[in-house]
Amino acid sequence: MKRGTTGHYQITMVGGETIQAFIPVPLPPQPVLNLSGPRQRLLERATIAIGRLDSITLLLPDPNLFLYAYVRREAVLSSQIEGTQSSLSDLLLYELAEAPGVPFDDVNEVSNYVAALDHGMTRLRDGFPLSNRLIREMHQILLAHGRGSEKQPGDFRRTQNWIGGTRPGNAHFVPPPPDAVADCMAALERFMHDEDAPYPILVKAALAHAQFETIHPFLDGNGRIGRLLIVLLLHHGGALSQPLLYLSLYFKQHRAQYYRHLDQIRTDGDWESWLAFFLEGVETTAAGAVQTAQRLIDLFREDANHIQDLKRAAPSALRVFDALRERPINTLDVVCRRTGLTFPTASKGMAALVRLGIARELTGQRRNRVFVYDRYLEILNVGAEPL
Repeated sequence: MKRGTTGHYQITMVGGETIQAFIPVPLPPQPVLNLSGPRQRLLERATIAIGRLDSITLLLPDPNLFLYAYVRREAVLSSQIEGTQSSLSDLLLYELAEAPGVPFDDVNEVSNYVAALDHGMTRLRDGFPLSNRLIREMHQILLAHGRGSEKQPGDFRRTQNWIGGTRPGNAHFVPPPPDAVADCMAALERFMHDEDAPYPILVKAALAHAQFETIHPFLDGNGRIGRLLIVLLLHHGGALSQPLLYLSLYFKQHRAQYYRHLDQIRTDGDWESWLAFFLEGVETTAAGAVQTAQRLIDLFREDANHIQDLKRAAPSALRVFDALRERPINTLDVVCRRTGLTFPTASKGMAALVRLGIARELTGQRRNRVFVYDRYLEILNVGAEPL
């Protein structure tokens, strides 16, 4: 449905140029969304897919294993959209020991993303409301060090930003002027907490994400925080018990469509087309996450069976294997701390995994060796290669 423009333009002066900054009207859309026909079927399929994803944790021997790696995969993907070139291996090496050769600035941004998500989820589980205060706290962590740390971490912007172009005067889109940001974000917060809004949580998440991207309340990090807002809303709204649904890969693969739909919301009020795109992404992404989890379950079972064939050497090798399942890039020192094995026993267990083709040594050195569970990373790396 085309409702016409979903806001108004305010003429301001920036750098000696006259520009038109867009101020969106508060949510929810008026008139109400048309959720009949194909959109209703899309919503039903996306809801079912989310339910399957949420229940996959019941099939995993240890849900935290999957969550640890999957969250980091999302951090890599979301940061890649913003231009970083870090891989999942880079991040795991960085977390292991800030390994030499890892691109520090890029991987630092990805590590900050993981920390911001962890902070947000912890706060929600402790009963803190999903609010602008929490969003600012996460933003402060996201830009705590590295690139962007000089761009007002944790504060709504006090200067004009823009999207596309080299300056506001030739930008593709100019978000609200800084003096309108607080009011726009206050209205968004009210919508997120409006229990009388006639929409299920998947629809509210779609609307809130698009509105956040239009407001663009920070000088940097808007895309990453906006994508995190989706998973926080789904968890807060009871659709997901764990933060397992991330649309970064879908947005990465359909970037042109993603930006076109956001533009059509602002210029035409076409929320329904955006919602259809979003729900298709939810269904596709949730199904992909379930498939990834199932592939990991099958991989772990298959490799554990191979290790059992080692007979007397199997018990210690299985304990080393458990450490690699927890952290697919690991050192013997860390394995010893996690398993309680002595260094010689851990070394023998790891050597057995190398002979079986389960683990591989990365450094080629005799000391401070690093081992990788290749097939585990291959499954997680699908779609997460640097742009």
